[in-house]
Amino acid sequence: MEISLKELAARLGVPVRGDGAVRLARVARLTDATPDSLSFLGDRKYRRHLTETRAGAVILTETDAEHATVPVLISDNPYLTFARAARILHPRDPVVGGVHPSAVVDPAARIDPGAWIGPLSVVEAEAEIGPGVFVGPSCVIGRGVRVGAESRLVARVTLCEGTVIGARALLHPGAVIGREGFGFAKDGERWERIPQVGRVVLGDDVEIGANTSVDRGAIGDTRIGDGVKLDNHIQIGHNVEIGDNTAIAANTGISGSTRIGRNCTVAGAVGMAGHLEIGDNVHFTGMAMVTRSFPEPGLYSSGIPAMPSADWRRNVARFRHLDELTRRVKQLETHIETMKQTTGQGDC
Repeated sequence: MEISLKELAARLGVPVRGDGAVRLARVARLTDATPDSLSFLGDRKYRRHLTETRAGAVILTETDAEHATVPVLISDNPYLTFARAARILHPRDPVVGGVHPSAVVDPAARIDPGAWIGPLSVVEAEAEIGPGVFVGPSCVIGRGVRVGAESRLVARVTLCEGTVIGARALLHPGAVIGREGFGFAKDGERWERIPQVGRVVLGDDVEIGANTSVDRGAIGDTRIGDGVKLDNHIQIGHNVEIGDNTAIAANTGISGSTRIGRNCTVAGAVGMAGHLEIGDNVHFTGMAMVTRSFPEPGLYSSGIPAMPSADWRRNVARFRHLDELTRRVKQLETHIETMKQTTGQGDC
């Protein structure tokens, strides 16, 4: 899509500085931009590129605008403004209703005329597909699934029986929503599966990354709140609840029946034990191992940052003697206290 800088600024609700007649057709990085490109500066360490960029316009804060040599859109949050501009310059193709000839749709399914069912997809009985929904190739929509208006299943998405998807959801390739959770009872040396009879319920504006799995509830539902964003390769266990507008990065695993509050962030490769209570506005840094509840807002970390291998080997060697060192320190403390009592001396 091509648009003038002046018109783009009006649609974004931000002021323009410079030639508003510049025509823009795409977004690009500062270093790759061409005269029909819009770029932005989100990190001051890249400010040096402002004097070299060939972009038609750049989104900047008021402070950085004085360094620009091209027209500027002024924003207090350039990254957010850039995201909104990108949606204008790169609009998604409108959904045209219909069913591909190779799709298999049960006669008992209810599909809005404005929804698209792509090639090789399967829609089982009693499923409900809302208006403007896009179902890409090779998706499977199980019995009784409900998909809200304008949701998008990119490709190879599996929605298992009874799953509920809210409006405007975006599910990336390979996502599996509503599979039976990891629940087993021990019978001697054997494991016997516990039937998982709950559902997965996703709110509105939820995004699920590629190859992410959300398990159905064992009893009751697994619930993902409005505006939740899940990255690729995440495992969400049965009966987990995630509050509105929480974002979770790739390779995180959350065990069953843990409840996470609203507006939380969970960085990559975090592991959470089951049956925990995580409050609102709680933030975990990468590779944190969460084994207890954190009801209070805050930033929490664990794990050991990378270091030179020689230092790591020495620290590991010392770690093996940590228990012995702790006992020796306790013995020394006891000995010192005994000496104080014997000599009648208090603390220095």
